[in-house]
Amino acid sequence: MENEIISLIYKDTDEGIKYLSALRDREESVQREVIVRVEEILKGIKDEGDDALIKYTNILDSDKVNKENICVTKEELEEAYKQVEGEFLEAIKLAAKNIRFFHEKQKKNSWMVTKEDGVILGQNIRALENVGIYVPGGTAAYPSSVLMNAIPAEVAGVDNIIMVTPPLKDGSINPNILVAADIAGVDKIYKAGGAQAIGALAFGTESIEKVDKVVGPGNMYVAMAKKSVYGYVDIDMIAGPSEIMVIADDSGKAEYIAADLMSQAEHDRLASAVLVTTSQKLAEKVRKELERQVKSLSRKDIIVDSLQNYGVIIVVDSLQEAIDMANKIAPEHLELCIKEPFRALGDIKNAGSIFLGDYAPEPLGDYLAGPNHVLPTSGTARFFSPLSVDDFVKKSSFIHYSKEALLEVGGKVVKLAETEGLTAHANSISIRMKSK
Repeated sequence: MENEIISLIYKDTDEGIKYLSALRDREESVQREVIVRVEEILKGIKDEGDDALIKYTNILDSDKVNKENICVTKEELEEAYKQVEGEFLEAIKLAAKNIRFFHEKQKKNSWMVTKEDGVILGQNIRALENVGIYVPGGTAAYPSSVLMNAIPAEVAGVDNIIMVTPPLKDGSINPNILVAADIAGVDKIYKAGGAQAIGALAFGTESIEKVDKVVGPGNMYVAMAKKSVYGYVDIDMIAGPSEIMVIADDSGKAEYIAADLMSQAEHDRLASAVLVTTSQKLAEKVRKELERQVKSLSRKDIIVDSLQNYGVIIVVDSLQEAIDMANKIAPEHLELCIKEPFRALGDIKNAGSIFLGDYAPEPLGDYLAGPNHVLPTSGTARFFSPLSVDDFVKKSSFIHYSKEALLEVGGKVVKLAETEGLTAHANSISIRMKSK
């Protein structure tokens, strides 16, 4: 078993579910010193503002950043466009177009209804005013994350979209990141990363204004900082390691499935890749394909570690068993590589994003199709949703009653208030009823 690239569980659904449930606890425990360090950094930002922000940026990322150049200039953006490849620019523009199209469909309108007897009820939907987006930088530069976080905010109507991202050693920002931010509608970009950047967005500094919400992925320090500032600002989610589950019947193509499993395994050594299939023959073929394909991939060592530690192939008796397993596990990404994927779609209750058929692989969703790739992990798809326009708006209800409408129901309100022992509430109504 030790030399196999991925484990195989044959016809033991209970064992399979037990194994998959254990994956939720696969994240390494957060070291106490990480939490202590994050709290120290956040306190520094809160107390000292820009001075602390520059200090930590110089120590952790680049000593070329200062108060004068921390904000990316128009000239730097223009230079970035000269540095990116034309093919990348074409691809990122198409991705942005598709993402914007998808998220436009999510927009909701304010509403108002007038009932009989002078009662008006309604709800106002308004965009948040200021949103901060964190984008990993350095060697881990992900332009797709810029689009997925910024475009829903832009579509929602956010007035001010601020992006923070760690600078390279020379104090610059990866040009692909800058171009993606410009295309996505980001208003300001700052050369700051880590917990210090999260603190700057949450508390505000002389250079960076306080925001209402912080979104975007990051390392353990970023995740802990987001968790710590929740309450000062809203956050999107604390994401765990990436995960994919593929459900396949005997029509599944082994070479495709193996490639898709590895597309998630390459994220990091804690990523989880799972195949649940009704075909023992397909299971063996996928295992062989993994062995064959991984040899040519640049992140081979990470993929092998991920698959050996957190990958599994489970053979079940029926498609319904596979679907039931998916609903219990609530995977981040779920691929349905089966004969009739749309027939099974209605039975999927819990999944971050669902990919239907052989030609809708997970990376298509990561980059270009349009749906958001910021998804709930670690089983939280049971109650969380992908990042969306809804994450960048707030709702206020409003009420109007005419005098006659209040008099009609006032006695009942008084009764309810008195039953709860809140006599001042009752008095607020009674005093109006007496003046009739």
